[in-house]
Amino acid sequence: MGRYGSIDYPSYVKRGVLLGLALMIVGEMGGYLAENFFTVPAWEETLFLLVAGVGLLAFLLSPILFGVVLPLTE
Repeated sequence: MGRYGSIDYPSYVKRGVLLGLALMIVGEMGGYLAENFFTVPAWEETLFLLVAGVGLLAFLLSPILFGVVLPLTE
């Protein structure tokens, strides 16, 4: 048993990447649809942009955090 318990790092990496990818797709598709097909307030377009940004961060940082950093600290 490691310092952080028995964490299954590969499953956390996969889930983090899939969550980030899903957030990016939702944010980008929502922003595209809101801009081209619907009339929405500006705050909703900003919300779609933020969702896409958080998805990109999760997509990039979860492999680094759960695949490299945390296993090396045990």
